[in-house]
Amino acid sequence: MKRTIAVFTLSTQLFFAQNISQKLDKVTRDLMDSSGAISSGLSLYVSDENGNLVYEYQGNKGLSTASTQKIFTAGAALETLGRDYTFKTTAGYSGKLSGGMLNGNLFISSNGDPTLGSWRYEAYKPEAFKKKFIDAVKSSGITKISGDLVIDDSYFDHQTIPGGWPWDDLGNYYGAGVWGVNWRENQFDININGTEFKGFSYPLENVKWLNDLKAGGNSDQSLIFTAPHSEVALINGTLPAGKTVTVSGSVPNPPLQLGTEARQWLKEAGIEISGKVTTSSQLELEGKVLETSKNTILTYQSPALEKIIYWFLRKSVNLYGETLIKTLGKEKKGNSSFKSGVAYLKEFWKSKGINPNMINFADGSGLSPQNYVAAKAEVQALLYAKKQSWFDAYYDGFPVQDNGMKMKSGTMRDTKSFAGYHTAKDGKKYVFSIIINNYQGSGSAELQKILNVLK
Repeated sequence: MKRTIAVFTLSTQLFFAQNISQKLDKVTRDLMDSSGAISSGLSLYVSDENGNLVYEYQGNKGLSTASTQKIFTAGAALETLGRDYTFKTTAGYSGKLSGGMLNGNLFISSNGDPTLGSWRYEAYKPEAFKKKFIDAVKSSGITKISGDLVIDDSYFDHQTIPGGWPWDDLGNYYGAGVWGVNWRENQFDININGTEFKGFSYPLENVKWLNDLKAGGNSDQSLIFTAPHSEVALINGTLPAGKTVTVSGSVPNPPLQLGTEARQWLKEAGIEISGKVTTSSQLELEGKVLETSKNTILTYQSPALEKIIYWFLRKSVNLYGETLIKTLGKEKKGNSSFKSGVAYLKEFWKSKGINPNMINFADGSGLSPQNYVAAKAEVQALLYAKKQSWFDAYYDGFPVQDNGMKMKSGTMRDTKSFAGYHTAKDGKKYVFSIIINNYQGSGSAELQKILNVLK
């Protein structure tokens, strides 16, 4: 009797699995037979929580991922650096301090903290760093500074943007570069009415604007074009007439921006500084040797990495991903180049059993269309993460999408992707990834229709 029950149960499970597989196959092929997908590529892979295949459609096919690329970077960072890892920003001085007079330079340096001055963390907003910086200067006894305020951004190499990022993206907030010293997530906002600038979220240092905006349409169709170290920014496209719209851009020189603001803080606090604001990059351009800080007066730590990973996945912050890539390269290979960091990322996931031909990474965030990853590889990464001690911090960052499923999304021109975890009504747990390229439509509703079969 017991054997009969066991056989019946097994048969029921097999039938159910076949039924889910058949349903997935039908909706997938319906999509791929549609007019919008006539030239599309699709990669879909679904497994149960133990890694047993439920269904795949070209699961090994490498496609541009958009932001589901972040699941690889987040997992590697949590395991390699540790969930409690923090970035550090320091302030200090060189020269001699006597009677309140500093005959030397004041320094701010960092190891690339992407959260410095971020608005996302209650205790880490710009005002928090400002207060601790000024308090540290006052506590050191400095009342006058004869030298310069130097922002030492030399921790990383000079390349702030990964190769392969589209020019259309670089001046916009999601295309912000990575510096040794980042500030306010290297982002600014402009309030614009029609074509007229109404104000900035904070005074933007040393940038002149070319405005080719036109009023029209019902939504923000503007683009900002600027480049690292540039003093010129172009904005074009269209914005709705008759109402004020907030457009967000990327700061072309975050270390200089921080330095300019910090000098103003000193002035407000009654601390005189005779010299100029400069950066280590600017000193190098001038052929000068960077003098280092000899006396540390402040060490300012970022939130723990697990908190950074939360926002990295939840709000898809590209800056965080590329900072982590540079940090991994620096920590594990002694080289902070994007190439080095990406190479480490690939080595990491290869060591976890993923076929390296299925993870052709180009960056850490997915903004580059030169990332080519297979859905099966994403599922393998998700399955690996599920078994690790840091999984709760990882899983917490996955957003709940419109269809109620907890999954990371990716969106780029003609690309849509989802990857995540779902527990069905019957308690069965699935791990999945779906990526479509060159689809003529939004793709979101169509891909969610396929994934809804798992509910």
